[in-house]
Amino acid sequence: MDRLAAMVAFVRVVEAGSFSGAARVLEVGQPAVSKTVAQLEQRLNVKLLLRSTHGLTPTEAGLRFYERACVAIQEADEAELAARGAGTGLSGRLRISAAPTFARLHVIPHLPRFLEAHPGLEVDVVLDDRAIDLVAEGIDVSLRMGTLADSGAVARKLASSRRSVLATADYLARAGTPRVPGDLADHEAIVFSQLSNVWRFSRDGGETSVLLRGRARFSAAEGIRAAVLADMGLTLTSDWMFSPELADGRVRRLLDGWSLPDIDLWAVFPTGRLATAKARVFADFVQDVMQGTN
Repeated sequence: MDRLAAMVAFVRVVEAGSFSGAARVLEVGQPAVSKTVAQLEQRLNVKLLLRSTHGLTPTEAGLRFYERACVAIQEADEAELAARGAGTGLSGRLRISAAPTFARLHVIPHLPRFLEAHPGLEVDVVLDDRAIDLVAEGIDVSLRMGTLADSGAVARKLASSRRSVLATADYLARAGTPRVPGDLADHEAIVFSQLSNVWRFSRDGGETSVLLRGRARFSAAEGIRAAVLADMGLTLTSDWMFSPELADGRVRRLLDGWSLPDIDLWAVFPTGRLATAKARVFADFVQDVMQGTN
């Protein structure tokens, strides 16, 4: 394994906190990672990691090496990209995370075009509605929606979508159409369990809040979609989540004239590491895609 590859392996071990975690990210065997780090320590003649029953932690020398290695890896990545031409010829592996429903509707259908533009690139897509640990999972860029919980996150806003109260025409035919926010209390609400079930609406400078009742709560956006499309009730979500059904009329926006806060889409990069050129180019690609759909 060459010097750059050895640095990559060491960086992944520090970030994962274990040889097994790094091996999973690198998609190699754990013994190979352990051997690479041992050879690196032997070549440098310094101990880089402290091994204990609680895992691996870098020594003071290991921390210094980790910081310089991150910069060296980034610079090598940038040099390769510059040699190939900015925005073209990406190679290696890019690990992306995104919410499953958003990715299915707005990212995965466009991946063939991205991969066609970069034939030397491999893409791992980690789908999870939760905000996973980017460093531990070896993620290069995460697509997240809403308010970022970590104010120190390295992030870039890619797009915004309106939020709407949505329901199917069949549900509205059965339950009636709400005209003002107060009418929502008489309807079945499909609630995303990770968010508050208090919905705040504004109009003409005023604001009103409605506490929704709902017998069905879901921990993932795909469950919200399925429940709405099964005519179970109405929900509040970004228009992104129902863009096909809004286009064909199966799902309708309600409460025209009342507004809700927009929702933002962010490209989030691992804290403590420079964003890779591959991650930045992918974020640019997603931004272009979303601008085309807004």
